Amino acid sequence: MKRSAPAAVLAAGLALALPSPSRAADVSAEAAWARASAGPARNGAAYVTLVNRGADAALVGAETPASARAELHGHIRDGDVVRMRRLDSVALPAGGRVTLAPGGAHIMLLGLAAPLEEGASFPLTLRFDDGDSLAVAVIVGGVAASAAPGDGLRPE
Repeated sequence: MKRSAPAAVLAAGLALALPSPSRAADVSAEAAWARASAGPARNGAAYVTLVNRGADAALVGAETPASARAELHGHIRDGDVVRMRRLDSVALPAGGRVTLAPGGAHIMLLGLAAPLEEGASFPLTLRFDDGDSLAVAVIVGGVAASAAPGDGLRPE
């Protein structure tokens, strides 16, 4: 059976109008946290565990009103020196779990709008390689915190 041109155009239009799978819908965030600012620090960092229940994805950026810029950063060993570097993305393997934590990949908060105070929280929007985003609330722990507040781990 031959389809008419208007029917083919209508079918194509309907296919475009249907929602497509979202990577953000397959990724959940757990224990988003940051350390309180130390004195007059202008920068900070946010940490989070991302659980991917879908296909391979990548975290490609973040935004927050708590800082002028939010960038993905990681640590690279250069001989005996560990250097922090900006990352273009953080891979989120299918069915995997990735933790952004002190000493590893993290979200660098550059140009804090105000000091991060213990017990406070701020919004953070995570951006993925397919253009989707996920909003999370970041809880601020103590200056020496080594994990999210309330997870049973003590400051260093």
